[in-house]
Amino acid sequence: MRILVVEDDPGIAAQLKRTLEDADYTVDMANDGEEGHFLGDTEPYDAVILDLGLPVMDGITVLERWRADGRSMPVLILTARDRWREKVAGFDAGADDYVAKPFQMEELLARLRALIRRAAGHATSVIECGPLAIDTRAGRVSVNGEPIKLTGHEYKLIAYLAHERGRVVSRTELTEHIYDQDFDRDSNTIEVFVGRLRRKLGNGLIVTERGLGYRLVDDAEQPESSD
Repeated sequence: MRILVVEDDPGIAAQLKRTLEDADYTVDMANDGEEGHFLGDTEPYDAVILDLGLPVMDGITVLERWRADGRSMPVLILTARDRWREKVAGFDAGADDYVAKPFQMEELLARLRALIRRAAGHATSVIECGPLAIDTRAGRVSVNGEPIKLTGHEYKLIAYLAHERGRVVSRTELTEHIYDQDFDRDSNTIEVFVGRLRRKLGNGLIVTERGLGYRLVDDAEQPESSD
């Protein structure tokens, strides 16, 4: 899952980045509203953490412009505890949830997970695809009840396919959602990760659609190729 954090306080920004990366999210950072608006308008994100008190362009304006341009990614706003008018303005602008400063990182992570689940149509933290089960809260993966050890990037890839279960996801989209914006997107590493996942999870779960990308299925359907 790829997250954009728009926060101008260096201490909070660093803590958010560290906490999110430890939870296996891919994180892009912006420290003012103008940069944040640009990234959110041009890059694909699974969710955004948006501070409202930003320099150059305030968070409400950033959010209003995203929604006016049709950007529908879930947005979690950060606001001072006593600024209730900001909370109301944030919801009116299109925010999906908020966390008041100062906040506990555990609460923020829980709210972020809930936003991503709702956006993908999942009610619980466990996504089941046939024999495959992914606990997005604990970051655990199992097949037929047996735990499977994955690297961080392998987990990000299978978790994204699970959230988009049944839909064909292109290599470009997968790259965009598991790496930050500076990664070389012409790399063939997606194919390498898919190959590793097939060996660990079984060949029937990830199907290759030639020329289109990959999709995750619930049954034991075999892919046409293993590239």
